[in-house]
Amino acid sequence: MFVDECVIKAYAGDGGRGCISFRREKYEPWGGPNGGDGGNGGDVILVGDHDTNNLVDYKFKTHWKAGRGEHGLGKDCTGKEGDTAILRMPLGTQVIDEATGKLVAEMIEDGQRIVLCKGGNGGWGNTRFKNSTNRAPRRANPGQVGETGTYRLILKSIADIGLVGYPNAGKSSLMNAITHARPKTAPYPFTTLQPQIGVIRYSDDAAGSRRLLLADIPGLIEGASENRGLGHRFLRHIERCGLLLILIDMAGTDGRDPRDDYKHLLKELKLYSPALLDKPRMVGANKMDVPASVANLVKFSKKYPVPVAKISCLTGAGLDALQKKLWTQIAALRRRERA
Repeated sequence: MFVDECVIKAYAGDGGRGCISFRREKYEPWGGPNGGDGGNGGDVILVGDHDTNNLVDYKFKTHWKAGRGEHGLGKDCTGKEGDTAILRMPLGTQVIDEATGKLVAEMIEDGQRIVLCKGGNGGWGNTRFKNSTNRAPRRANPGQVGETGTYRLILKSIADIGLVGYPNAGKSSLMNAITHARPKTAPYPFTTLQPQIGVIRYSDDAAGSRRLLLADIPGLIEGASENRGLGHRFLRHIERCGLLLILIDMAGTDGRDPRDDYKHLLKELKLYSPALLDKPRMVGANKMDVPASVANLVKFSKKYPVPVAKISCLTGAGLDALQKKLWTQIAALRRRERA
């Protein structure tokens, strides 16, 4: 199950109360106060985790509580701090306060730590209140209440490449062919019901440092930006992609015109967010093993002078060249970002 949006409630721990205590040793008649402070309540902490890819852990467990601090003890013993609640978040998660609608956190780096709710401070024991005029105070503070809140978690996947296309254009077949992801493939539309993240690894990379993340978005249809079909729910997953790979059925299956498909896809992307059209993009011309694809590609290239990779997910033709082109494009983007 893939979950990319849910609501949770977070409760930080309350602080323990301070202790009222006095020394009772036989040979210390004027021992004085020795009540310790209460322990601090535990925090609710978000941690970015690249090994987590969706929010399913928070779909069925919506309440997250940190431990409360223990009360102070005699002999100036401070109470134990409450246990911290660690919430591991996939990279790309936005955390929005349901009460205000404001963005309170965004997880973008592995190991990033953000305190979502702060635990309450422990109360002071009576030792703290001893002074020259009050040698035996009988006063201690209660612990402070920990912070609480209701938050909406929204996942926007961080991937190098966003794979976009009409239903049955061959996106799942391409994911199967060039990554280790295994999405469902079938000869009917909407076989992919949720985004898929796959890793493209390069066989000539002995060190294992060359890899790209590919996000497959469920098929878009005309009107997707108006909540038609499935793709409208998942368009946010390509907002952070560096490159858009638009997969086109160049064979024109079911009488479709590849030029119209490309035009409508760009329209839906623009209606969702005009910034998506500012991203670098490449066209994957799929089903080039079909004779009609050659003529259709000529017509397409005349109307849209964009980089095109000719491939066939069925035969595997052109897939190696496509992977090399993708690496070249992403490597160039990374160099520009570092400059």
